[in-house]
Amino acid sequence: MAEEKTPVQLKSLEDFDSQKKPESNKFAFACAILASMTSILLGYDIGVMSGAVIYIKRDLKLSNVQIEILVGIINLFSLIGSCLAGRTSDWIGRRYTIVLAGSIFFAGALLMGFSPNFAFLMFARFIAGIGIGYALMIAPVYTAEVSPASSRGFLTSFPEVFINGGILLGYISNYGFSKLPLRLGWRVMLGIGAIPSVILAVGVLAMPESPRWLVMKGRLGDAIIVLNKTSNSEQEAQLRLSEIKAAAGIPENCTDDVVSVKKTNEREGNTVWKELFIYPTPAVRHIVIAALGIHFFQRASGIDAVVLYSPTIFRKAGLESDTEQLLATVAVGLAKTVFILVATFLLDRVGRRPLLLSSVGGMVISLLTLAVSLTVVDHSRVRQMWAVGLSIASVLSYVATFSIGAGPITWVYSSEIFPLRLRAQGASAGGGGE
Repeated sequence: MAEEKTPVQLKSLEDFDSQKKPESNKFAFACAILASMTSILLGYDIGVMSGAVIYIKRDLKLSNVQIEILVGIINLFSLIGSCLAGRTSDWIGRRYTIVLAGSIFFAGALLMGFSPNFAFLMFARFIAGIGIGYALMIAPVYTAEVSPASSRGFLTSFPEVFINGGILLGYISNYGFSKLPLRLGWRVMLGIGAIPSVILAVGVLAMPESPRWLVMKGRLGDAIIVLNKTSNSEQEAQLRLSEIKAAAGIPENCTDDVVSVKKTNEREGNTVWKELFIYPTPAVRHIVIAALGIHFFQRASGIDAVVLYSPTIFRKAGLESDTEQLLATVAVGLAKTVFILVATFLLDRVGRRPLLLSSVGGMVISLLTLAVSLTVVDHSRVRQMWAVGLSIASVLSYVATFSIGAGPITWVYSSEIFPLRLRAQGASAGGGGE
């Protein structure tokens, strides 16, 4: 009698979550780290400018308005870079978009270091901002596409980890170079930011291309090699490949190493923006509103003001010398970095929603406490040490609660919520608000 065959049961990605992660996941971990290093560029720029503007204002004799423009304009410049990055990454690939981001920021950092006047410094900020915009968009997209389902939340939080690490490095740079002559100090602070971009460009050579991009280009053989290295099992790799092929319009039974992708799919970038913003389906409209909304409210929470103007806040709180202010900002950077590391281990255990809600609650309490303590300091004739201490503690508490929820979850959420065919442009639209 012929032996009866047991019917094959299809599994979902969640079925693999409880399995022990094999050694190959270390490869996905390494890829996520290398891709997320692009976020150091933004973090360093934010951190270093908070202290550098003290000396830029004195050296170039700038007004408060010029300083505000110099600091805040990076958000507009990075918006341009993020909007360009979605199309660029679909054209040349995620990997080389990361190289492009590092190269552009390298040029911008060097130009900032050699800036002779305000106009030239603004031009250099424009170049660096474009590079930052590219880096902001591509890191979470690449990481989400290369990560296995069981650790995607953990790995896609890495960009925010490196942003905070970059901020800390910027604060340390401020303190370390603050003793240099006035004309030299701030230029070294800004120019030395070119170093991370060089390391990034070299490190990216060890990264594979995104499997999703490879499939979209018809390179199925290369895609399955990457998926086998970054998945928990061969079955999961095949399941991920099937989902990507379905999004690309490639038949599931196609097993050729190289296939011809329909011309409409090659030009899908032309229609994705229309599908997102001009004639979206109700489901896509809901996704876009959610992604843009969470990015908007993350920035509207005031994190940029606290991080960029932390020396000013500490001066208002009663720390008079540059050294005291810069040391306090180093503490801010350290608090952000420590708590973002804590968040990476809690994302997949606690869940996105509980962390986000507790984070927002802590931020509200911290900001209210900071407002009250600064008001007491400002209206007291005698220095109130308890108010000074409470002000500093409130700033540290604010950045800590931001980093444990609102910071990383925004990136994780926006990189996970979009369908594969809309992910690059959708993530760039959300990241553009940064």
